Amino acid sequence: MRRDDPLRLLSEVRDLQIVDRDGRNCGICDDVELDGEPGSPLRVAALLVGPGAYSRRFPGWMMRLVRRVAGQRVTSVPWNCIEKITGRIYLSVTGESLGLRKVEDRLERIFQRIPLS
Repeated sequence: MRRDDPLRLLSEVRDLQIVDRDGRNCGICDDVELDGEPGSPLRVAALLVGPGAYSRRFPGWMMRLVRRVAGQRVTSVPWNCIEKITGRIYLSVTGESLGLRKVEDRLERIFQRIPLS
């Protein structure tokens, strides 16, 4: 599926893993941002990634816990940065160029310090 093909946003995009052009995981699509004027067709403007993007999907008590652990950050991934969508969302750019991979990079640094033997 290419980014210009028709799709069912909630079932085909939300909750998919995002992979950058280098093949690195960059998070999960948490929501979709639409753009359009009244009377004109809606278009997908961006994918939203981060705990702040799914605040309406969880009960209030759960989001308070998520905010304490993960914060409220939301990263907007412009639709024109999407190369293709299959079982994953593939970007045409690096995750770092969009402000993604902050949590993943931090966790990699932590786990590299843990001795395995």
